[in-house]
Amino acid sequence: MNNKPKYHLFKNTQYALDGFLHAFKTENSFRLELLLALFIIPAIFLLDFELWQKSVLFCTAFLVLIVELLNSAIENVVDLVTTEIHPLAKNAKDIGATAVMFSITLHVLCWVLFLF
Repeated sequence: MNNKPKYHLFKNTQYALDGFLHAFKTENSFRLELLLALFIIPAIFLLDFELWQKSVLFCTAFLVLIVELLNSAIENVVDLVTTEIHPLAKNAKDIGATAVMFSITLHVLCWVLFLF
């Protein structure tokens, strides 16, 4: 059974905006990372970096947000599937959190390398 609706640009854009709003309303980590991005992204363009360095910092800043959204999606699916504490559910959530940690680490390392 295929439960995917037919593709429509405006409907799919609305789905994406709905997902963004849901994450913004319900995910503390996403709100915090988005708030930090509001300061980090302008700083990237204001500081005296080469264009390639600005590009790397900009991409890694967005990568943190993307990975956080994917982690939140994993957590939502796990919570849908089971309310019990199960080792596999814990593993899925922990692995998602690790992906977020790695993306943040990558972004911070890029800042450190470019500043020093």
